[in-house]
Amino acid sequence: MTRLVVVSNRVTVPKSRQKPQAGGLAVALSGALAEYGGLWFGWDGRVEETLPAAAEKTEVDGITYATTPLTPYEYDHYYAGYSNTVLWPLCHFMLGRMEYHGDYRRSYEAVNERFADQLTPLLEGDELIWVNDYHLVPLARALRARGVERPIGFFLHIPFPSYGLLKAMPGWRDWLRALATYDLVGLQTAEDRRALETSLVYGLGAEWVEGGVRLDGQVIRTTARPVGVDVEELGALAADSTGSRRVNRLVESLGPRDLIIGAERLDYSKGLPQRFDAYERLLEEQRRRRGRTVFMQIASPSRENIGEYEALRETLESRAGHINGRFADFDWVPTRYMNKTFARGSLLGFFRIARVGFVTPLRDGMNLVAKEFVAAQDPADPGVLVLSELAGAAAELEAAVIVNPYDREGMAAGLEQALSMSQAERLERWRHMIDVLSANSLTAWRRNYLADLETAAAARANPSRPPAHP
Repeated sequence: MTRLVVVSNRVTVPKSRQKPQAGGLAVALSGALAEYGGLWFGWDGRVEETLPAAAEKTEVDGITYATTPLTPYEYDHYYAGYSNTVLWPLCHFMLGRMEYHGDYRRSYEAVNERFADQLTPLLEGDELIWVNDYHLVPLARALRARGVERPIGFFLHIPFPSYGLLKAMPGWRDWLRALATYDLVGLQTAEDRRALETSLVYGLGAEWVEGGVRLDGQVIRTTARPVGVDVEELGALAADSTGSRRVNRLVESLGPRDLIIGAERLDYSKGLPQRFDAYERLLEEQRRRRGRTVFMQIASPSRENIGEYEALRETLESRAGHINGRFADFDWVPTRYMNKTFARGSLLGFFRIARVGFVTPLRDGMNLVAKEFVAAQDPADPGVLVLSELAGAAAELEAAVIVNPYDREGMAAGLEQALSMSQAERLERWRHMIDVLSANSLTAWRRNYLADLETAAAARANPSRPPAHP
């Protein structure tokens, strides 16, 4: 079996026999490495003034972890700068938040060149190379320049912008051409796949072929593979957590009231202010929900050194205070807002006791929180997922209550529909969604993607054979 090399922006080296958190991407990537054997390379989360000449290697349970720190300049310009104030807002359709500087782009290219310098000596010449996410688009080009000929695949975990939006980014042609260096580009949805291929065809003059596009004589294969979750593991963890002290305290504090829950990291792409507005609208329009519902929003701290995120935190605190000041009674507080991180088990227990999961990003590549909420439900008495149609997960979770995150009244109506839904309808919708999630599991995602990459490898070795559609 071919050796696998996984590259991601962030790598956490586990302790021996430590299992990655259920449902996280680390589960899929570590599972792939355990199956194939190989190496995981990336930034270790440290920021250091002095960089080591070579990556630091650690062996844990048969997997080699090779990691490197970033300098303060690289963190500010490659990570916080180009990756998260240029590419992140661009790919999430929020051009007003994009802030481009030439130094950002130059650092982005330089870090990818450095990563290639440190990764190349670790390659043995018999591997599949799997690069993950928007931080590392130029890596394949840098590896090719160093003589690496092995098949290289890429997976984009966030949305791909439309061709019209892409052109708003200075240097977009060079960035797109770097992406076209990969043998295979994986995306979350068919819509993202079409957007990429359209940009390659109209932006760079590629031509459509079966399975992807051809550019300058090279076939770039594309595939749409939605990231999944481990349904059985999440369901078991949620069930076990319902007896925990933390979940019991929440149940006691709610009493007979229905819980509407949102939980994600603090980010402007998640539509959190709009979510608060929709709940306020629900209380305005449905007086019977006053005193009978609680909206609990958990927003884990994220990118705290970026000013916009601090401003968002203050906005949410203000919205929560406004709603509580307007509607609260002596024995009921309608909104609970927490800017903190909870253990995954507690979070899944919260999901299981909630009547409604409120997941309304303004744009999202997939959104695993939506899938985790469904997987966490009690099969005998499941809650209802209210989901943004602009999340990639909406293409699979059609049985959710689908809403537009820019429509305050529509989201309030979606909440009312979910709260009023009969048990029979809740069961029918949940069974449909859990069947989809079971079929499109986290294990299925990484196996399907790697099968696509192996097909691309075979096509690279035999370029005269016409490519098959993945």
